This record gives sequence, structure tokens and C-alpha cells, in this order.
Amino acid sequence: MAKTLQCIFFDLDNTVYPRSSGLMRTIGERINLYMVERLHIKPADVSRMRDDFLRSFGTTLNALRRFYDVDPDEYLDFVHDIPIDRYLQPHPELDRMLERMEMRKIIFTNADAKHARRVLARLGILRHFESIIDIHLLDFVNKPARRAYRTALNFASAGPEECLLAEDYPVNIIPAKELGMTTVLVGEGLRIDGAHYHINRITDLENLIISFR
Repeated sequence: MAKTLQCIFFDLDNTVYPRSSGLMRTIGERINLYMVERLHIKPADVSRMRDDFLRSFGTTLNALRRFYDVDPDEYLDFVHDIPIDRYLQPHPELDRMLERMEMRKIIFTNADAKHARRVLARLGILRHFESIIDIHLLDFVNKPARRAYRTALNFASAGPEECLLAEDYPVNIIPAKELGMTTVLVGEGLRIDGAHYHINRITDLENLIISFR
């Protein structure tokens, strides 16, 4: 399985940086604020609605596009309007690891490329990624929809057996594994939940791949 790996798809948020940074929590707060301020949804209803949206649509954005006709760029600019330097710092260890890894590296995210570039630049690792597959390139058919993974594979011109997905969200692991990709769940305190492998930090990925040989 893993000996044929040629390409690594990296999820972005809570994967290339740890959940403990608090960045995604703040993004979630911005999403809540958007729903209250821009859509006039009652604050008491927001949490329940977002849980329903994530189960049904994979992202809050896609549900809001369907039910409220929101402009996706305006929404994404609003929820990512955060001083990320308060949450993320340059990551020399990750930079060195990615430099050593010779496989193709692609970001595969339900966020937009603008946000991805800001995060990667702040971490000091943007130069290592040949492409960013984002919500626009996916035409808003996002993970965990199986079509999103096929879009990513087609974009990379790669077969699933040649690819590894590093991802923090267990639900997004399942379709990749079913399609034949090697799957790695990233994050401390997570159950493996169907992934082939689990690592606590993204910087553990290199040693995991070395163990395949």
C-alpha cells in the first residue's frame, strides 16, 4: 500500500498547525458572529444550526449558500478576518521536515486559498506546496463528499494508491480510505476512527512514512 506513495494531501486547519493554537476556535466564533450580525439568526440557535449544517453539508458555508444565498467570498473574508500572528508562529521543524520529504505536497482544504496561503506563509512553509485545492477549486463540493476526493485526485493526476491524506477530522478520513488512499489522522487525543494510522503532530509524519519502507 504505502510503498507506492507519490503525493501527500495535507488538510490545513488543525492539521498543519495544532488545535491547541486556538485559531480554529476563533474562526468558529467569527462564523457565529456572521450568522448573528449578517443573517440576524438568534444567538441561541446558532450552535444547533451549525451542528446540523456540518452533518448535512460538511461546512456551514454550503448550508448558508443554500438557505440564505450568502456570497461565499464575503463570508470567507469575514470569518478569516483574524490576526493569525496571534495564534501561529513560524515552524522551523515543520519547514525542515517538508524540505526533506521528496513526495509531492498539496494542500486539500474546505477553506479558501487566500486563508491557506496566509496560514502557510505565517508558518514559513508555503514554498513546499505545489498547489492548494480549496473550496473554489472543489466547486463547493467539499470534504467529506466523495466527489471532492475524486476532484483532488484528478487535479493531481494521481491514483488513490499513490496518495496519502493527512487530516484531523475523522469524518473526512473515511471516503479517502474507501477510495484507496493511505490515511493518517493527525492530532493529540483522537481515536484512530477508521484511519490507517494516527500521529499526534504533523511533524511525526516523516518518521511514519519512513516506517513504511
